Amino acid sequence: MRQALGLAGRAEAAGEVPVGAVVVKNNACIAEGWNQTIANRDPSAHAEIMALRAAADRLRNHRLPGATLYVTLEPCAMCAGAVVQARIGRLVYATADPKAGAAGSVFNILQCEQLNHRVELTAGVLAQEAATLLQGFFKERR
Repeated sequence: MRQALGLAGRAEAAGEVPVGAVVVKNNACIAEGWNQTIANRDPSAHAEIMALRAAADRLRNHRLPGATLYVTLEPCAMCAGAVVQARIGRLVYATADPKAGAAGSVFNILQCEQLNHRVELTAGVLAQEAATLLQGFFKERR
């Protein structure tokens, strides 16, 4: 999660919402991502999506079973859907998103029984550090 927080700082330095993500498989970091929606002019360029794309490219497979995704903010519905499609085994996130979170706060796409894959969830890892980073970013914007 510390690495994901560093990537969130990279997003912030670029004027993006400070969210970072890391994909780990077999105890090794295989990919990383940070928010790049503004820079890429791409509404889907969230940290999770960028990390999943990089991991799939590296493993040459759109499925990532057994991988863990670490992200500094609870995923939105789009990102949660991508996590399910990638067959990520576990998601670890830092701070909850009470307005758009799709890992339990607003929706729980990752553990929806109607879907063909469910993801193990761990929430609250370094939550205060991630929340402080996000709060500081938005305070500056206001």
